[in-house]
Amino acid sequence: MINLAGRDILHAWGKFVFTGIGLGLLIGVTLVMAGVYRGMVDDAKVLLENSGADLWVVQQDTIGPYAESSSLYDDLWRSIRSMPGVAQAANVTYLTMQVQHETHDIRAMVTGISVGGPGTPGWPPSLVAGRQITRSHYEAVADLSSGLRLGDRLRIRRNDYTVVGLTRRMVSSNGDPMIFIPLRDAQEAQFLKDNDAILQQRRRTAENPAFQHPDVLQHIFALQSNNPFVNAILVRLEPTSDVDRVANSIHRAQRLTVYTRLQMQRILVGKLIATSARQIGMFLVILATVSAAIVAFIIYTLTLGKIREIAVLKLIGTRNRTISAMIMQQAMTLGTIGFVVGKISATFSAPFFPKHVLLEPQDSIAGFGAVLLICLLSSLIAIHAALQVDPAEAIGG
Repeated sequence: MINLAGRDILHAWGKFVFTGIGLGLLIGVTLVMAGVYRGMVDDAKVLLENSGADLWVVQQDTIGPYAESSSLYDDLWRSIRSMPGVAQAANVTYLTMQVQHETHDIRAMVTGISVGGPGTPGWPPSLVAGRQITRSHYEAVADLSSGLRLGDRLRIRRNDYTVVGLTRRMVSSNGDPMIFIPLRDAQEAQFLKDNDAILQQRRRTAENPAFQHPDVLQHIFALQSNNPFVNAILVRLEPTSDVDRVANSIHRAQRLTVYTRLQMQRILVGKLIATSARQIGMFLVILATVSAAIVAFIIYTLTLGKIREIAVLKLIGTRNRTISAMIMQQAMTLGTIGFVVGKISATFSAPFFPKHVLLEPQDSIAGFGAVLLICLLSSLIAIHAALQVDPAEAIGG
């Protein structure tokens, strides 16, 4: 019956090939959607790994600088740095925004890094071209996915920056490229109000009777002109330090919320990516349903097209189990063709997607098993129709 199934496939090879290609494109989209989710999780892990931090110190009762707004005074890092078990502590700011480059905008996560050098928490760990930031203003290091090149000029808020270095795989959890600038510039970009807002605020302050003393006004205006805030403090521990113990010590001493890397990863994956994961899951269910419908339709159509042949098989004593196996083999063959086409299309199309697509081997194996299961279940309709055929139709008119 294996030869009989093969001969029947060769007889209707056109339908099988074109149906396999169509099914393969659907399977390819399914694999890419799974790869998009894997890529989002990988981006979150890369973001945490490249930060070089063991602990994230953020505003109390917030879930960190990546998932929620956080504001800390920028002098707290000194107190944290002096605590037992802490090797390094550095301020950092994160701001997702549109960065202007020539005639177009770039969606990027602008990251303000404190004074230091390579190895300081928050700094890009390595470059593929150029150099690290050496000046306190108006220099930037950008990820290659931003499309920027060495020497390019970009505008962030009111200031222009020159790209002096390029890095790779430095992206946010949403896949936006990261652009690193000096901390003071980032604080100004994130917290400083525009000139009109500052003037209006100063006028309201000056008109307030409670602030009529010149010294008080001068102090308030100085505070309004400076921005002593950051989003988080990145902490790197001594090799022998206990992560949980140091985190609890910082929390008790500073009255701030502290997250370990594992906790921060759970926040990124469980909160930021959770909604996208559910959406992707719904798409996968829809695509699987459509694929099952296509396989069921084509196998059922092929079965109806050879009712007379099936009647002849029954007339000569062929068992129902053998006929069912033949139909299942055809469905499995169709699924195998579709999966091969889908895997090839997903592999070649993944690099052209705007988001990072990570095609894991285990996903391909699971996908192949799911395709065969769908084809097996879809063949049951055709098998039911075949088993209802009357052998008398073989000699009927």
